[in-house]
Amino acid sequence: MTSRTTQTVVRFSSPFRLPGFDGAQPAGEYRVDYDEELIDSVSRLAWRRVGAFIHLPAIAAQSSTQQMMPIHLSDLETAIEKDHKPS
Repeated sequence: MTSRTTQTVVRFSSPFRLPGFDGAQPAGEYRVDYDEELIDSVSRLAWRRVGAFIHLPAIAAQSSTQQMMPIHLSDLETAIEKDHKPS
C-alpha cells in the first residue's frame, strides 16, 4: 500500500488541551504531520488520513528540545473547533 506524510500548520489563539498530554499547551502555531494511505479507486486518486503527529513546542517557542507526539485526528479537530468558536 502506498503512503505519504503531509504537513500543515495549525494556529491556536488560546491555550488548548489534548487528551494524553500532561497539561495545556500555550497558544501559538504548531506543525502537524498527517500520515495518509492511498485509497484504491478506479476513477481518481484519493488519500485517507490514518494518523497525526503534533510537534512540540510551538513553532515560535525557543527550546533546545523538540518532540513529535501522536494525536487522534478527532481530538485535534475538536480542539481547533473549540479554539475558533466565538467566546
